[in-house]
Amino acid sequence: MELEDPTMADSTIKLTVKFGGKSIPLSVSPDCTVKDLKSQLQPITNVLPRGQKLIFKGKVLVETSTLKQSDVGSGAKLMLMASQGLHQGEGPILKEASTRPISRTVVSDKVDQRKPSVLVDKNRTDRWKATGVIALAQANLKEIPEEVWDCGSGVRVLDISENFIKEVPAKISSFGSMQKLFLQGNGLSDESIQWEGIASLKRLMLLSISHNNLTVLPSAMGSLTSLRQLDVTNNKLTSLPNELGLLTQLEILKANNNRITSLPESIGNCSFLMEVDLSANIISELPETFTKLRNLKTLELNNTGLKTLPSALFKMCLQLSTLGLHNTEITVEFLRQFEGYDDFDERRRTKHQKQLDFRVVGSGQFDEGADKSW
Repeated sequence: MELEDPTMADSTIKLTVKFGGKSIPLSVSPDCTVKDLKSQLQPITNVLPRGQKLIFKGKVLVETSTLKQSDVGSGAKLMLMASQGLHQGEGPILKEASTRPISRTVVSDKVDQRKPSVLVDKNRTDRWKATGVIALAQANLKEIPEEVWDCGSGVRVLDISENFIKEVPAKISSFGSMQKLFLQGNGLSDESIQWEGIASLKRLMLLSISHNNLTVLPSAMGSLTSLRQLDVTNNKLTSLPNELGLLTQLEILKANNNRITSLPESIGNCSFLMEVDLSANIISELPETFTKLRNLKTLELNNTGLKTLPSALFKMCLQLSTLGLHNTEITVEFLRQFEGYDDFDERRRTKHQKQLDFRVVGSGQFDEGADKSW
């Protein structure tokens, strides 16, 4: 019979952390500091360490103390309280909830039953064919109408956002001239999208799949080499594919409010990127290849676990004028040590002054139908 090594038994203690109605079991070293424990809880709860308060026997545990020093032993039960606003991803993980389409007015079941899905008449189909624009946002759809598929290769814009679409079939590839595709706010899962169809849209310049339930982006996305704007915000993504680097025409990347822990080195190949939003994720560092993004103007990193930035970011990214670091551990004093910071700060101040002088709030261009600025 194999005997347990008593030294191994003493090397870990088993804890239970109560948070949001759930019990989180953990095995940690008694020499682990409270700060280290908070770091372990971060990916589990989506709460940044500095937004956590750990309470044991009615007292808030001190970050610099070890569990042994705090009299926390095996079998201990701790309570975690989260400060509002200091979270990542979709916010603190509390209870499982299904994703709802965004910006949808909640109505009773009776009212919803009286509101049928959009009926597609011949005149509407003819207009779709003539303009190449199919606008079916907030139409209470559960599937893409058959009439849509009859519009042929002339379709340039398809907006089926904020519906209840359960499947994006492979035959979407028949829209060979598609330039803009809006799929946000449908509650789509990984199994809902047949990516080989979307991946064949070689002329696609804008893809919005935000506010869904996606956990992964497939490598097939690398085929969308004409893509200029990609919005994957408010999903459950833990990473971005290496093939992101093949999107060399990409100008805007919005991936905030996910659970992304790291970024591929290949992002440095997206040399046309001007705007990147990675706020509210679990990333702790950026790859050094970020310094290759010479056209980068806006970088949003709010509510992340970042403690530092690529050392040559300000030196190499000479157009950068907006940098969001709210609720991170990075301070202005720390940034001042970076080469090129003074020039960046001058650009930042100049942009801010122009906004004050001219009340600049946006530069979205008008376009037809479903072409919305975001």
